[in-house]
Amino acid sequence: MKLSADLTAFAKRLGHDFTNPELLIRALTHGSMSSTTRPDNQRLEFLGDRVLGLVMAEAVLAADKTASEGQLAPRFNALVRKETCADVAREIDLGAVLKLGRSEMMSGGRRKQALLGDAMEAVIAAVYLDGGFEAAEATIRKLWGDRVATVEADARDAKTALQEWAQARRMPPPAYVETARSGPDHAPEFTIEARLENGEVAQASAKSKRAAEQDAARALLDRLSG
Repeated sequence: MKLSADLTAFAKRLGHDFTNPELLIRALTHGSMSSTTRPDNQRLEFLGDRVLGLVMAEAVLAADKTASEGQLAPRFNALVRKETCADVAREIDLGAVLKLGRSEMMSGGRRKQALLGDAMEAVIAAVYLDGGFEAAEATIRKLWGDRVATVEADARDAKTALQEWAQARRMPPPAYVETARSGPDHAPEFTIEARLENGEVAQASAKSKRAAEQDAARALLDRLSG
């Protein structure tokens, strides 16, 4: 089987020449487009998540040979989380080649963070199964670029860090309040305000509540640190 022109171009952006093109097609097939003869990418997503994890674990260890487990874990989490996978997917325009059912396509599936992140993991698994671990590692290293080198020295989850800040000062946990929602139903943008008992607040907007809460917590931490 030969890849279509758009998938051939995508494989070039990916940096891997597939011996078995079926693997790439399966990796890009969402459940809304699957059938008895066309399996979706969920099993590949499961495998790709583990391959990515191993590559990133080795990468953060090699990048800082003196860091403790407590320092390495948040850096690792920042590199493998779904948001990061979706960011990488956007950089190589993965959404343009996703195989989606009509309803998912009409609801903006090509731009959805969860779908992009899942598909990115599935593509990693496809490369791994097609070319082995070295091929998968080379692809991941290329696509993640300087993210390993620039990941924050303390990449703790912002909400966790803010809660720890509050607890250290005998305050209750921060509150997160949705103050606005805009955009179409299929691609809303949420504005979340992070609030502390002492009256300190900060807000942020993002395409998901989770991301907006994280950004609001980070903004409040920045304000508290001056």
